[in-house]
Amino acid sequence: MTEVLTQPALVIPQLIVGLGNPEPKYDQTRHNIGFAALDALSRAWQIPLGENRKFQGQFGEGTARGGGKIRLLKPLTYMNRSGQSIQAVTSWYKLPPESVLVIYDDMDLPLGKTRLRLSGSAGGHNGMKSTISHLSSQNFPRLRIGIGKPKGVANDDNSETVSHVLGRFSATETKLMTLVLEFVVECVELSLKQGVEKAMNRCNSWTIDINPGG
Repeated sequence: MTEVLTQPALVIPQLIVGLGNPEPKYDQTRHNIGFAALDALSRAWQIPLGENRKFQGQFGEGTARGGGKIRLLKPLTYMNRSGQSIQAVTSWYKLPPESVLVIYDDMDLPLGKTRLRLSGSAGGHNGMKSTISHLSSQNFPRLRIGIGKPKGVANDDNSETVSHVLGRFSATETKLMTLVLEFVVECVELSLKQGVEKAMNRCNSWTIDINPGG
């Protein structure tokens, strides 16, 4: 008897990528929140990351909490060449683009907000431009983490934007981002168990107020 498929195939990530820049001077900067998210997943699932020259990044594979086999990647190619590293992994393991979940920073989202999507454009993010170019597709899930915009700065003030993105979080913001990263782990685990589409309901409706009670 032939089974009739009425449900679209679930999108379950097999490779999770966090975008950032390698050198120590970029540690803990807003632009490197993707790296911080990967570190949080690595700790939560006890999957160590080690440098892999073939993949031009820090790479690890293991079992996700409550999920199946998963691979983690932090490209060490610098943000605007992130796609090279991602393509090296997808080619080696023969992974389709839709099995790659990319986590990165987004200035257009307020601090403390996350947004999970099945596909989309780069939105001006150089790491995503490179990823889309190397995967030859926009159809892969992505989880954006809001880093907010610099206060009182005109949209065309590029120098202020750059210093904001490459700046570090304040002490208050760092506490907030710790909670955000805990939620990101929960969000990714939900994507692995139920598929990205179902996880979107939870991940996109959640926000943390930076001034609770204020």
